[in-house]
Amino acid sequence: MKKPKRPKDTNQLAKNVVDLATGESQETVKINSVNIHAVELGRLGGLKGGKARAKKLSKAQRVKIAQRAAKVRWSRSK
Repeated sequence: MKKPKRPKDTNQLAKNVVDLATGESQETVKINSVNIHAVELGRLGGLKGGKARAKKLSKAQRVKIAQRAAKVRWSRSK
């Protein structure tokens, strides 16, 4: 389900909140037309992916990847 977009203007947002509270308007929730089973199947593969990849790599490859990630992480300016 997708939440409706709220107005960015504070006055419009306040009016929207008051209208919802007094029952003058109602929020409509959009239901995605996504196949729930496909989503679960994709999530299942995603949960297995990192562990399976780590198991497949040698220790030297994992160290190299970790060092590269740390270098990129610490080289970013704040």
